[in-house]
Amino acid sequence: MLKQHLQQKLLQKLSPQQIQFIKLLQVPTVALDTRIKEELEENPALEDPSLMTLEEPKGEYDDVSDNKEEFEGESTDDGFDEFNVDDYLQDDSANDYSTSYNNSDDDDEKKETPIAIESTFFESLQEQLDLIPLSDKDFVVGKQIIGSLDDDGYLRRPITSMIDDLAFSQNVIVEEEDVLEMLRLIQSFDPPGIGARDLQECLLIQLRRKDQSNRVIQQAIKIVENNLEEFIRKHYDKLERSLGLSSEELKEAVAEILRLNPKPGDANQVTTKQMQIIPDFHINNNDGVLILTLNSKNAPELRVSRSYQEMFEHYDKASQKDRKLKEAVQFVKQKLDSAKWFIDAIKQRQQTLLKTMNAIMQYQYEYFLTGDERKMRPMILKDIADKIDMDISTVSRVANSKYVQTEFGTFLLKSFFSEAIQTDSGEEVSNKEVKKILEDCIGNEDKRKPLADEKLTDILKDRGYNIARRTVAKYREQMNIPVARLRKEL
Repeated sequence: MLKQHLQQKLLQKLSPQQIQFIKLLQVPTVALDTRIKEELEENPALEDPSLMTLEEPKGEYDDVSDNKEEFEGESTDDGFDEFNVDDYLQDDSANDYSTSYNNSDDDDEKKETPIAIESTFFESLQEQLDLIPLSDKDFVVGKQIIGSLDDDGYLRRPITSMIDDLAFSQNVIVEEEDVLEMLRLIQSFDPPGIGARDLQECLLIQLRRKDQSNRVIQQAIKIVENNLEEFIRKHYDKLERSLGLSSEELKEAVAEILRLNPKPGDANQVTTKQMQIIPDFHINNNDGVLILTLNSKNAPELRVSRSYQEMFEHYDKASQKDRKLKEAVQFVKQKLDSAKWFIDAIKQRQQTLLKTMNAIMQYQYEYFLTGDERKMRPMILKDIADKIDMDISTVSRVANSKYVQTEFGTFLLKSFFSEAIQTDSGEEVSNKEVKKILEDCIGNEDKRKPLADEKLTDILKDRGYNIARRTVAKYREQMNIPVARLRKEL
């Protein structure tokens, strides 16, 4: 049985303009320029004056008024929507947001970094193989070995697997000794250590290519051959006893091993281009007064196309409207609306960025004056959201993808947020302060007897920071500092 009934629901929906603003807000400055160019390509009603020539090209519909007679004789649908042209006709100079920022930023200079053209270590090995007189079978085996190397230069494929590949794909029948003989040849190639099957073999190949009459090299070879596990775990006391070495002799041998390359394949690799970081904000210290500025790339001089405005104006002034132009005018109206929405979203983005960053700067004023992390106050997203009367999600979108340039470095806004830790005196301090103290303690420790987490915990407690050992371990791991045993040096 079918029934009908009325029901009221309270739903939260985002308008297209809100969605567009949210997407623009989380875009970093380095990607904003690309996003604006995409919008300029998709919407002909949007213009960037900085990209235009002094003489603007004549619009496609600039002569609509001259050809008005062609469509005055026909009438349109009675239900055709009327448009208010005043909403779109505005003075370009009224976009005050475009003049409130300095657009002569140093970042505008186009700088191209030359990229060195280097061959990969696979190509280098192949070139070395080509220079050696070999039989056709040995050449095929050598090429197979080179092609089986990993990116770090190791051969991790079993010899038997390569023999099977040569038999099935190349129709070359070889014995295991034939492959091992070619492998030894390739291990003599540069860079040293290439073609090793594990770390131990890689280090030994490099050491054996040095002067083996040197006593330090001899001791280093013994350590790698017989005591690699103790060396990796930094059990130096065991090494001294098992090898009968003094502390100074062991120190020289260890230093020789540490100079070796554990990943020889990376030596000739072209380094990948790192993502360029363009700061969204600049904070300058002017005699104790902090001045916040927004990167000029966040304030493009966008405007609505004048030709599209005039096209819409000419149509509105026509006494009778042509039915055939209905779709064209609706298209123009849609593009004009889209251009206005995008400009408003860019303007709102600028205001939100400045408002949020200014609140962060005021909250962490002492830190931005000195750069001393011990003066950083505990701050969470809610603190800034309450201060600027915005949602926490908005502050999160700004903090997760924006950078600020200060006199002591460029930082992600997210790094200024930290949890509070209460001292014995009842004062709340940032965990950044605790991390800084840990970093200083570890940096000044005796590397022959590094401080364990328990000792670090005691030091913090003596200074009034009553935190658990597991918290100290967590902070140490967050700073990528290894445990005490692995920090030990001779």
